Amino acid sequence: MATEELRVDCDIDSIDALSREAETLKARLEQERSQLNDVDLSEVAQRLDPLPPFIMKARRILKGHQGKVLCVGWSTDKRHVVSSSQDGKLLVWDAFTTNKEHAVTMPTTWVMACAYGPSGTVVACGGLDNKCTVYPLSLDEDPATKKKLVGTHTSYLSCCKFTNSDQQKVSTNSDQQVRVCCRRSVPTQDQQKVSTNSDQQVRVCCRRSVPTQGQQILTGSGDSTCCLWDVESGHMMQCFHGHSCDKSIMVWDMRSGSCVQVFDGHESDVNSVKFYPSGDAIATASDDATCRLFDRRADREVGCYKKESIIFGCNAVDLSLSGRLLFGGYNDYVVHIWDVLKGNRVAMLYSHENRVSCLGISPDGTPLCTGAGTTP
Repeated sequence: MATEELRVDCDIDSIDALSREAETLKARLEQERSQLNDVDLSEVAQRLDPLPPFIMKARRILKGHQGKVLCVGWSTDKRHVVSSSQDGKLLVWDAFTTNKEHAVTMPTTWVMACAYGPSGTVVACGGLDNKCTVYPLSLDEDPATKKKLVGTHTSYLSCCKFTNSDQQKVSTNSDQQVRVCCRRSVPTQDQQKVSTNSDQQVRVCCRRSVPTQGQQILTGSGDSTCCLWDVESGHMMQCFHGHSCDKSIMVWDMRSGSCVQVFDGHESDVNSVKFYPSGDAIATASDDATCRLFDRRADREVGCYKKESIIFGCNAVDLSLSGRLLFGGYNDYVVHIWDVLKGNRVAMLYSHENRVSCLGISPDGTPLCTGAGTTP
C-alpha cells in the first residue's frame, strides 16, 4: 500500500513538473514572438502612394426570394449568381439581365449555405436538413431530378465550399435582396491563388450536366465540426474537430485533419474568414466591429481595421484580387472598404436598407455582390 501511494505521489509530481515546463516554454515562445512584433503594417506602408479614387454604384438588384436571403455565391463564368433563402428556395440568377434561370425548392426552410462547383455546372447547398446536396444544372431538365446527397451532419449546415473551386466566394445573407456593384479604377495586377477555407460560417447557368468525379467539398455545421467530402462517392475524407465559441481562428491541415495554427485577438464572435490571395494571411470579420488581418508566416495579427465611429459588428469580409482592398459588410447597413496596407477606410457603399450580412467579389474582381437582411 505504501509503495502504491508513493508511486501516485511521484506521478503527480511528474505531471506538475511537465505542466510547469510547458508553461515556461509557452512564455518563451510569446516573448520571442513579441520581439519580432516591432512595427505595424500601416507604419511600413506610409511611404506608399494612396489609392486613386474609384467609384462603385449599385448596378443590379435581384429580387425573387420570399424570405431572408441567407447565402450567395458567384459562378466562375463571372456572370451568374446562386442564392439560398429562408423560404426554402435555391435560385440561380443571370446577374446581367436579373433573370432567374433555375429555381429549386428544397425539402426544408432556412437553406443557409450554397456554392458553385468549379465547372459552373453544379451547385451545392444545405441548411436545417443537416445535409449537403449537389444539384447539376441543365436547361433541359429539373435539377432536383438529378440531385445527389454528399454528406450529413448531426446539426444544421452553415456553409459549404468546393475545395478545387478557384476564386470561389461563399457568404451568408438575410434580406430578400441581392445587389451587384461594379468597381472602377482599382488595380488588380496580382493573380489570386486557389485557397480553401474551413471555418463554420466561409458564399450559372449550365447547358448540360457534367460528372463530379474528383471534386471535393468542405462543409461547416452547427455541430462544431467541418468535414471534407468526396462528391462522387459521398465518403467523408476528413473531419475537423475543435471549434467552439472562443473568438479564435483555426487553420487546419486538410491531409492530417489536425489544427496547425490558432489566431486570437478578436473580442467577440468571428463571423467570417477569407484567405488573402497569396494564401499567406487571413482576413476576418467580427461582432467586435473590427476586421483584422493575421499573417500565417509571422504567426500574429498584422492589421486591425476599425474606427471609433463604427460601433456595429461586421458580418462578412472579402478581398480584392490584388489584396489591397478589404470589403466588410456591417450591421450599420454599410459596406466599408479599407486599404489593407495603410489601414484607413477609403470608401463606403450605401445601397441597403438593412444590415449587410454577406458579400463576395466576382472571380474577375470587377463586380461585388452584397446581401442584407433584417436579422443576422
